[in-house]
Parts: sequence; C-alpha cells; structure tokens
Amino acid sequence: MISVIIPTRNAEPFLPALLERLRGQKGVGEMEILVVDSASDDNTRAIAADFGARVHGIALADFDHGATRTMAVQMSRGGIVVFLTQDALPVDEQGLARLVRPLREEERVAAACGRQVPWPGASFFGAHLRQFNYGKRSVIRSWQDRDRLGLKTVFISNSFAAYRRDALAEVGFFGQHHLFGEDACAVGRLLGKGYRVAYVAEAQVFHSHDYSVLQEFRRYFDVGAFHRQQQWLLQEFGTVRGEGGRYVRSELRAIREQGRWDLLPSCLLRNLAKFAGYKLGLHHQWLPSGLLPRLSMNSGWWARQQ
Repeated sequence: MISVIIPTRNAEPFLPALLERLRGQKGVGEMEILVVDSASDDNTRAIAADFGARVHGIALADFDHGATRTMAVQMSRGGIVVFLTQDALPVDEQGLARLVRPLREEERVAAACGRQVPWPGASFFGAHLRQFNYGKRSVIRSWQDRDRLGLKTVFISNSFAAYRRDALAEVGFFGQHHLFGEDACAVGRLLGKGYRVAYVAEAQVFHSHDYSVLQEFRRYFDVGAFHRQQQWLLQEFGTVRGEGGRYVRSELRAIREQGRWDLLPSCLLRNLAKFAGYKLGLHHQWLPSGLLPRLSMNSGWWARQQ
C-alpha cells in the first residue's frame, strides 16, 4: 500500500487538480491520501474530504517541516510513503508508479525523488532553476558517491519524493525543529546506514516558483542557515563544491543562447542577492534575533525558536 501525504495551507487553488490527478494514477495499487492541514481558512479541508482523503488538522503554530511529516508517516498505513506539496502536479497518470518502482524492485533503495519540471509559462529564472537541478537521466546514489558529488549526494525534495516506511523508522523519520531540509537530513542518515537513493527522471511533476529578487535573498538566507544548523551534513558529505558558480555560468549561457540580453541585469542582481542571503544565513548566529524572521522565507519558524 502507498500513502500519499500532502501538507497544506490554504490549498484551495491547487488541491482539486492535484487530487483529481492522483485519483487517475495507474499501476500504483492500493493508495491512501492523507492531507495534514495547517489551519487553512479556505475550503481546503472540505475539498480533501470530498475527494475521500483522510484529513488531519493542526494549528498553524504547530507546523514543523520535520515533526509534522514524521507525525504524518506514523499516522499513515502504507509501507511506502509519498510526499507531495500542494502546488506540485503529476505530469501524467504514470508518475507515482514510476517514482515508487525503484523502492519496490530494489531492497536497498530507501528513497526516491522525481523530476520537477517548470509550469507552462514559468519565468526564465524559475524554469532554468528546475532545468539545472533536475536532469533527464535517472541515477541511484549511495554513500560512496559523496567523494564525487559532495552535498549533491543527499539531493532530494519532499515536493515529490517517496520513502520506504521501515527504513525511515530506522533513522528516526524526519526529526524535528527543521527550518527546512528535513528531506536531505533523512537521506543523509539513510545513506549512512547503507541504503541508496534514486533519482527517477521519468517520474515528473509540474513544480516551479517565480521568485522576486527579495524572495531569492530570503530563500538563500534559509539555505545558509540550514547549512549552519545541520553542519554534520557538510562534515559527512562535503560542500556543494562550486555548484553556485556552475549555476551562474549555466544561466548566463542560457541567456546568450536565447538572446535574452534584457535579462542580464536581473540575472546579476538575483545572483548577488542569493550570495548575500546565503552568507548572512551561514552566519545568522551573529545577527540580532529580532532581525532573523525578516530575512527568512519561514519567519514563523524563527519566532517559535525564541
């Protein structure tokens, strides 16, 4: 049995299409859908219930990227759990079956991540980030790959990912008190136990964001803070090893190939914002505590830590 877990907050614009697409998935077998809703004030819970999903409500202040997902896994009934975010949509009716196939076929594969493709009409920057991070070739990574891939070894996204429930339990599920990155931490612990993680390029969802420059800054502030708070990941797997530079070069190459020279100023500004945000996040412990929520995309998380 597969349990599909969807954390939600005011998901009314997305949920009908997502649940309809899930209902049409083929080759999956028995499936339950569990919606964990953080005090939505729209029709999220009613929509989920109408589609036959189990709905569990929590207070907004109680949401935690790690602890909430851990609770959801423990509430679920499936031997495989699939996580989706409310704004992700399977591209076709085979997406879930393709995603979970490595977990069903190979005992030591404990986690799998699908490919995120940009929404039709996504901005240049939102689309290019997905194209850079999510390649067209499937691969299975293990602990031994850390010398070659560094931190990319633990790359995964709970926007569209699947896990073996028993393996997750072995590493304490997703932990708690995560600003974000609970998925990478879980994969790091799984790899340390000798499990493997699959990237399944054939399993695809539409999922992308058109961030403003300020949102880019805040997102990378959180990345830096996450790396500071979870230093064990960098100690075990190494750094991203020039990944930022490779991304900037790929973005400039795409601008040149498409002849979009009008985007060059925005490209430079965005990457400066990312760099500044990351460096500030990496040293956030030296900043006034009252400033931290204003610099982050997850302001409520910082308030709960005080």
